[in-house]
Amino acid sequence: MIVTLIIACEVGFWVLLALGLTVRYLLKWRRTSVALLLCEPLLELVLFVVTAIDLRNGAEPGWEHGLAALYIGFTVAYGHYMIRWLDGHAAHRLAGGPPPPSPPRYGMARARHEGRLWLRTVVMAAVACALLQAAVWYVGDGDTSSLRSFQGTALRIAGIHGLIALTYTIWPKKDPGGPGGEAGSAGRVTFEKESARR
Repeated sequence: MIVTLIIACEVGFWVLLALGLTVRYLLKWRRTSVALLLCEPLLELVLFVVTAIDLRNGAEPGWEHGLAALYIGFTVAYGHYMIRWLDGHAAHRLAGGPPPPSPPRYGMARARHEGRLWLRTVVMAAVACALLQAAVWYVGDGDTSSLRSFQGTALRIAGIHGLIALTYTIWPKKDPGGPGGEAGSAGRVTFEKESARR
């Protein structure tokens, strides 16, 4: 049941997002679109409540409960980022807005971008570990090895992503076109200013 609900939440996320962007840019119903997008966190709340009820009813903690915690953590950390990214593309494609800025590809600007993404992964791991620890306490004396295992998985994901992000700082990727090339400093400054405003 938990796995089915995770799939349903993922499908619901994209359906609500598509509906929200459609009514915003094609029908010009901004308030309706905001209401639809604000329903996104309710999906994670439903998943959290159902998982807690499942454990309370005597279900043995398993990998599906750990997966639910990771999914909620990922949505908390990356959900708004994904919505904002898709909103920029929808505004460009459907409403004639300016094209959204591309992430920097070279130099320290790319390293800072990767570092910000890694911080989101840290948030994901922290949320997942907190939920899993709450589940461990909730279960009490039962077998919680699978929950502990998923805590380790969340920490490993954050650690591996951190090492990958660090490589962009130690070995920054050089722009083959130089300062005035296709990914020159002007484009990077534009992206950083746009990111700061958001």
